[in-house]
Amino acid sequence: MAIFLVYLVPPSLLFLSLSRLVVAIGLQDSTWSLVLIYPTITVPVSVWLLIGFLKSVPRDIEEQAMVDGYSRLGAFWRAVVPLTFPGIVAVVVFAFTLTASEFIYALSFVSPTDQKVISTGVPTELIRGDVFFWQSLQAATVLVAVPIALVFNLFLDRFIAGFTQGAVKG
Repeated sequence: MAIFLVYLVPPSLLFLSLSRLVVAIGLQDSTWSLVLIYPTITVPVSVWLLIGFLKSVPRDIEEQAMVDGYSRLGAFWRAVVPLTFPGIVAVVVFAFTLTASEFIYALSFVSPTDQKVISTGVPTELIRGDVFFWQSLQAATVLVAVPIALVFNLFLDRFIAGFTQGAVKG
């Protein structure tokens, strides 16, 4: 419940404390600041989603693996994780989409051009006032969209299975 309540706090409120943390650690104007900050966005919702997937796996499966001689960790890793893999893929895709579309933290914590992430680098470097560098904008769109589309299509079946798992009880 506490993790879910943290997710309800708006990023604009977390920004003040997180900016003090980034400065105190000395990570300002570094992509490592985003590595430190992005889990504040992704971990609460990822845990909340994974709880639903893990609850859909019957406890009997883990107990049967332990009867077969696995430790609790071994039973979890060899029996539960393969069953929840579609859910894990769905959560990873959701977390990736959440961080890839995030703009406020990336714009605030990283200002050097060579350190910017795509979500802030493309609009801030390729748009100057009312001048749009259309060819570069379109090239950036293709360079970002094609690899994401290829990876997404590789995991599409698992992604769909993850979001529909538990929808029909039988």
